[in-house]
Amino acid sequence: MSCLDAQFIKSASYGLFFLQKHLRGKLNPNHTSFRLTPKTEGREKSCRSPPMLVLASPPPLVATTRRVSGGSTASRVRCSSVRELDASASRGALPPLLEAKRVVLVRHGQSTWNAEGRIQGSSDLSVLTPKGESQAETSRLMLLSDTFDACFISPLARSRRTAEVIWDSRDKDLIPDADLREIDLYSFQGLLKHEGKEKYGVLFQQWQKDAPNCSIDGHYPVRELWDRAQSCWERILAHEGKSVLVVAHNAVNQALVATSLGLGTEYFRTLLQSNCGASVLDFTPQPSGRPPSVCLNRLNQTPNSPVSAESSAGRKSSKKIILVCQGATQNSSEGSLGGVGYAPLNMLGVIQAQKTAELLLDLKVNSIICSPQVAAVDTATAICEVQEAADCLGADCVPRDIEMKNLLGLEIDDAFQTKQKSLGQMVQSGWMGGMEHQKLKTLWAQSEEAWQALVNELPADDAAESDRVVVAVGHPAIHLALLCRCLNLTREYMPSFHLDDGSISVIDFPDGPKGGAVVRCTNYTAHLGRWSIPVTRTTENSDEL
Repeated sequence: MSCLDAQFIKSASYGLFFLQKHLRGKLNPNHTSFRLTPKTEGREKSCRSPPMLVLASPPPLVATTRRVSGGSTASRVRCSSVRELDASASRGALPPLLEAKRVVLVRHGQSTWNAEGRIQGSSDLSVLTPKGESQAETSRLMLLSDTFDACFISPLARSRRTAEVIWDSRDKDLIPDADLREIDLYSFQGLLKHEGKEKYGVLFQQWQKDAPNCSIDGHYPVRELWDRAQSCWERILAHEGKSVLVVAHNAVNQALVATSLGLGTEYFRTLLQSNCGASVLDFTPQPSGRPPSVCLNRLNQTPNSPVSAESSAGRKSSKKIILVCQGATQNSSEGSLGGVGYAPLNMLGVIQAQKTAELLLDLKVNSIICSPQVAAVDTATAICEVQEAADCLGADCVPRDIEMKNLLGLEIDDAFQTKQKSLGQMVQSGWMGGMEHQKLKTLWAQSEEAWQALVNELPADDAAESDRVVVAVGHPAIHLALLCRCLNLTREYMPSFHLDDGSISVIDFPDGPKGGAVVRCTNYTAHLGRWSIPVTRTTENSDEL
């Protein structure tokens, strides 16, 4: 049984309740206002009438410097030398393409040294644990229906074994590439974390706090890794196949994602890769021999829930912002962007909202901030109701009290439901690319204050409330802008990400809101069960859902 089917079965016991409730109707028929239906008599519920957070008029767009690594391949300084960042340079030096290509990156399953908490680096002394074998098998099932033209792998045993499980009976040979090995950590390799602190003191602390500028045995590991990743792209994209699987490691997969988007070494440890997590990149040819445009279709789709206590990779964080894309509406089922204006959720959207609510039962949500538009309110209400019924559903010992508010900054313009073609074209190019320039400028401007409003929901002081989970519900378009704000990117990066109806994106703040954000996953849809968006396959017709 796949992880998607398991999550579907888990929700079957009480899914019908939400469908019946939806059919009875929750919305005030007067479309100029919203009223959320009370859920339990005799107890005041915070979901009943969410207060409105009103933002000031969007400020004029201010040009910002985007964090990109600059220069062409020929001008890059390699290995341990300092890399100069040039904000005016192109996004990267990817080779031009003649046709579209999709690349799926998978990290190896849990290894023996992962389980021990030992620093692996590029050493080859660990193998998959039984849990790692199981994760690899889950990934095999997740990718079973996909047709890959090639599989590039790291030559290290833990990665090779994961690739062998996933590749299974496919007839093409695996392609080892030495540059896909894990980051070289020299003297640190083989040490337990506490041994590193004891033996290397300040140097180990620098590695934890400022890895891109940390030198180990005369080498700058992160800078070397970024150069290796750029070299890997030249060979991966040169392969004639249209769909390529890459099975490698945590750090090198981070570097592959970052370099494909033109992001520098400062993004190390920002785009997480869990054991057997899958990330999907779409490359679209550009005219005149220019580098292809790149869209991160999803980041770190994992065998386990990205919000559960067992979620692997990265530092543990008790402060999170979870971006929830509202469920599908009648508009989205007709091929345009869903959920704008007063369009309510359709039946698929109701299911998506309920399943997202079930997924978030693994967390105690403190506040839900949503767009005032109907589909977002419907989705937020489903999450709120399930959270407050956590004691009845066996997920908590006492009822949870959830604060729910509307935020005008999450509202989008009706123009976002136009200019859409097939879902396949959206997947290949990022569906924000064709939006009118002025509409994008307005959306981008309002996203600045919206993002700050969400961050302000988190306690600024680490000594304050230890756990704080904020859920933001809105249209995929505004969430694309929020992702870029989170990563300190410019508006031009919005087409570089893709979000589906019903998806979630998880952002951690391990050092609090002042310490910077870490993206645990984007466009996660495995919780939708049989209605999940396939991890890699393009769905040309939304009727298939």
